[in-house]
Amino acid sequence: MLNTSRILIPLIAIFIISSLPIMSINAELPPLKQLKQGHHVDVVCADGFQLVLKQSNGSPKCIKLSSVEKLIQRGWAIHVLTYSDENNNSEIFTMGKYDVQTDTVNYSESNSGYLARPVSDESFPGVIMIHEWWGLNNNIKDMAKKLASHGYVVLAVDLYGGHVATTSEEARQLVTSFDKDNGVQNMDSAISYLDDNYSPESIGSIGWCFGGGQSLNLALNNPSLNATVIYYGSLVTDSDSLSVIHWPVLGIFAELDKGITTNTVHDFENSLNQLGIQNEIIIYPGVDHAFANPSGLNYAPEESQDAWQKTLEFLDSNLK
Repeated sequence: MLNTSRILIPLIAIFIISSLPIMSINAELPPLKQLKQGHHVDVVCADGFQLVLKQSNGSPKCIKLSSVEKLIQRGWAIHVLTYSDENNNSEIFTMGKYDVQTDTVNYSESNSGYLARPVSDESFPGVIMIHEWWGLNNNIKDMAKKLASHGYVVLAVDLYGGHVATTSEEARQLVTSFDKDNGVQNMDSAISYLDDNYSPESIGSIGWCFGGGQSLNLALNNPSLNATVIYYGSLVTDSDSLSVIHWPVLGIFAELDKGITTNTVHDFENSLNQLGIQNEIIIYPGVDHAFANPSGLNYAPEESQDAWQKTLEFLDSNLK
C-alpha cells in the first residue's frame, strides 16, 4: 500500500499473465520502488506500457498497452489510475429545482443504502444508482442527492455490505470478493423497495466504472427497467445476451480508455443497433477512464458537465 499525496486507485479487475513482457522506465528499479520514491504513475512505465496492479498481491507491473483490454476481459489484474482526495465532489453537477431529503434505508434484510428523494407530494420516477469499485462513498451520495433534485427517487445501493475502501488494497479486496449473482439479488431488492414504497411508474439505473458494469448486468437480469445508463463500465457485446433489453440505453465512454476501448464500445453499439435497441453511445475524445469522477486525476470538467447534461436529458426523456 502506497502512502503518498497522490494515491493509486485501481479501477477495473483484470489478471496479469506472467509471461507478458514487463518493462519500467528504469529497468533496474522495480515500479513499486519508483512509486514509493514519488515518481508519478505516468512516468513509471516506458512508452507503450501501462501500469497495472497484480491481482494476487497488488504489486505494480508495467504491461504492454496492446494486452490491457484482453486482460481486463479475462480478469487478470487491476488497472491503475492516480487519485487525488482534494475534490470529492464538484459544483458543476448542479442541483435541480427540488429540495432533497436523504435517509439510510434497509431495502432488504441484509442490505442498506442511501435514499435521496424530492421534498414533494408529487410522484417521481425511480433510479437505482450503483457505486464505483471502492463502495458507497460520499461522492456517490452527493450524486444521488443531485440527481434526486431533478425529480427522481434515487436509491444508491451498497454492493459491499457497508464496506468502503479508502486505499487501493482495500478496494482490490472488495471488488475481487464481489459475487455477481448476489449483486443482482441486491439490486433486485432495491427495485422492489422502490416499487413497494414509492410506486414509481418507471425505473432506471445508472453506475460508474464498476457500477457501470453492474448497471448493464442489472439490465441483463431484470426485465422491469425502463432505462439504463452506463458510465465506462465493462461491456457485454454478445447479441444473444443483449437481446433481453427492451428499453433505451445511454453509454458514456472515453476515447483513451485502455480497458474499455473504442473498438469494444463500437461492438456494443453495433449489437444494440442490430437488435433494434434504442441507444445513445458517446465517446468523449481526448479523455481517459473515470473522466467524470471529480475525485480522480483523470477528471475532465467540461466533458463531465456535458455527460451529466446528456444523462439528465436521457432520463427525463425515458422515465418521465
